[in-house]
Amino acid sequence: MRILILGSGGREHAIAWKIAQSPQCEALFIAPGNAGTANHGTNMAIDYNDFTAVKSLIIASSIDMVIVGPEGPLVDGIIDFLKEDPELSHVHLIGPDKEGAKLEGSKAFAKEFMAELNIPTAAYKSFNKSQLEEGHAYIAQCIPPIVLKADGLAAGKGVLIIDNIPEAQTALSNMLEGQFGEASAEVVIEEFLDGLEFSVFVLTDGVGYKILPVAKDYKRIGEGDTGLNTGGMGAISPVSFVDNTMMQKVIERIIEPTIDGLAKRNMDYKGFIFIGLIEVHGEPYVIEYNCRLGDPETEVVLPRIKSDLLPLLASLKDQQIAKQNIELSKKAAATVMLVSGGYPESYEKGKIMIGLEEVQDSLLFHAGTRNENEELVTNGGRVLAITSFGEEFKSAVKQSMENAEKIQFDGKYFRTDIGFDL
Repeated sequence: MRILILGSGGREHAIAWKIAQSPQCEALFIAPGNAGTANHGTNMAIDYNDFTAVKSLIIASSIDMVIVGPEGPLVDGIIDFLKEDPELSHVHLIGPDKEGAKLEGSKAFAKEFMAELNIPTAAYKSFNKSQLEEGHAYIAQCIPPIVLKADGLAAGKGVLIIDNIPEAQTALSNMLEGQFGEASAEVVIEEFLDGLEFSVFVLTDGVGYKILPVAKDYKRIGEGDTGLNTGGMGAISPVSFVDNTMMQKVIERIIEPTIDGLAKRNMDYKGFIFIGLIEVHGEPYVIEYNCRLGDPETEVVLPRIKSDLLPLLASLKDQQIAKQNIELSKKAAATVMLVSGGYPESYEKGKIMIGLEEVQDSLLFHAGTRNENEELVTNGGRVLAITSFGEEFKSAVKQSMENAEKIQFDGKYFRTDIGFDL
């Protein structure tokens, strides 16, 4: 098969690394890719948000399968665009249609979906600009802390947790006035759930499914989960408190109703579902859905899958995923993210990176890098994920930390406490 991966981050590098191992992979293209993906296939300098350019690339490169990495083009309907083109009828598309992608693209939609299917989640209500006074009144009867979420995609920055009612009311006003652009034209206000978070990844053809390794990521910039939210500073898999009893609850109360809901709503969903969960007093609740793999969780999830990923993806086309087998490594995996100084706020790109060749016994997944004048330089806030294996996650984290010290670039920062709360 000739495969095209859309995206340029650590998630896409991990997917490319895994796909390239398959004997069924004849050729691999990544658009636009990064310095790391270039080691596994051919980077193509196109904008994946330009659907016409993607179509032209598919035809020119005789692509058989397209894997959409980021959420943006999925929410904007790239699967629908490609699926409805008669010239591309033979191409197998990995990702949900626009309706299915609303599970991530609209938090209000996701909440309605969960309510309809009795999937456990935090109590909520949503408001638009014309309902500001009602929103303020709703906040007034909430018990802080109060969670406010921009309805649409806000690059991971559209969630605020406010400790008192007046500040929450001000925050709601600011959001509805355009703090996060169109993403906060509607705001979901929900109860705060206190517990340990974890992520479950499901590969589904819309009818059947397979569960991938469970992971836990660490989003805040500072040690001890303090400071601003980021795209993710590290992750581990498996997660110690997610035992068989917990997983059975997740399957019965969340995964199976979710898959049933896709079919009930006639969503064309062939791809990954990321279910962000929180364990509260031994019970799982859904925090959010994502319509793709998470980042940096992908960098610990895919390395723990021993099976060939390509046949699993191919089986989605004819809704045969339930008949497939997935073999998982019993070892733990941990990834530590190296980021640019100043991230997640302002930061500089183009910093020369050295020391990667000194890394031992770890996988390196590039997130924000490029090659410039025969040198590797930074090209984003999150720069490089260092993934290691161990008999348990602490030894895996230790190995990643040791290798993080070997890689150097101006302003390099990483958290040293991944897994601290387990």
